[in-house]
Amino acid sequence: MLRRFKFTRLKLASQFTLLLSVIFLGGIALGGLALSTALEQKAQAEVAYRGEMAMEIANSVIFYTNNNVAPLIRKIAHPEAEFIPETIPSLATKQVFEKLKENWKYKDLIYKEATLNPTNMADQSDLFEAKLIERFNGDRTLKTLSGFRSLPEERMFYTAQPLAVTSSSCLKCHGLASVAPKSHVEKYGAKNGYGWELNQIIGTQIIYIPATEVFSNARKALLLFISIFIAIFALVIAFINYLLKWRVIKPLKPMAQLAEKISRDTVNANEARVLERSGIGKIAQRTDELGQLGRVFQKMVQEVCAREQQLSEQLEQLRVEIDTSKLVRQVAEIAETDYFQQLQKSAKEIRNQWTDEEGKGKDN
Repeated sequence: MLRRFKFTRLKLASQFTLLLSVIFLGGIALGGLALSTALEQKAQAEVAYRGEMAMEIANSVIFYTNNNVAPLIRKIAHPEAEFIPETIPSLATKQVFEKLKENWKYKDLIYKEATLNPTNMADQSDLFEAKLIERFNGDRTLKTLSGFRSLPEERMFYTAQPLAVTSSSCLKCHGLASVAPKSHVEKYGAKNGYGWELNQIIGTQIIYIPATEVFSNARKALLLFISIFIAIFALVIAFINYLLKWRVIKPLKPMAQLAEKISRDTVNANEARVLERSGIGKIAQRTDELGQLGRVFQKMVQEVCAREQQLSEQLEQLRVEIDTSKLVRQVAEIAETDYFQQLQKSAKEIRNQWTDEEGKGKDN
């Protein structure tokens, strides 16, 4: 059976790497989510700004055509005899946008005056646009609608404004077909685009802007950020591992070896001094926590050496005492033997005899 994974079994560097990796994954997930949301909102704000700007252009063209171009042309031409498209604001606006689309930056921009009852069938509103017109009709205070629309070939951002009949001059062409200019009826027929009323919302001005590229750029920015973040994290991990190895793990090795030998009572004074000279002495010179730990181990080495020296002296003294005691015991054992006692007796008799002879010599 596979042993259950235990975090504490890993080496210190591996533990730090694993912990930082977990923190990084959590951070990149939360940061990526937050950044993705922020970039998406920024992309939506950007495309909305483009839509608003395009709508302002359209309204400016309509205003200029209504107030400057159309009155001037009416003075020099008779609309009954000839239909002049330049006097129609919607046509002028379409021409401006067609010219604008010649620039590749705006080639996918779409401007449409979607109408429920259009003069030109190209302006006929589809179901989506008809619902927008219905909302504008239902709420006259509603000035702008915007959002996203998915088309088969593209995801589009739209911004729409209500298209209302605000001038009685519009009814000259779009009121009753019987009173409309003949040139207008000849060009568009008498079936569509009539019957409008003053202040009626007949459609919506709507601008479509491709959103795929904008959001694609946002995703690329997110990917770039994550890539940079991963690269920075990798460098940080490598730098931390380097510092951990050379500032923590490497200085700890001699202390760990010394502690292991002391715990097993296998260290002697010479080995302790060698370990001290190999690294503990340098560590003790540091001013951080490891330096404090090194000084503790240095003191421990000194105590081990002092203790071993004291034990050696005690052992030598004990050895001398043991040898003396052994000698005394051996002498006592010899003294107790019959042979030694006989020798002592013989020696005593010889001394006594020698003493007697010496006394006799003095008497003579």
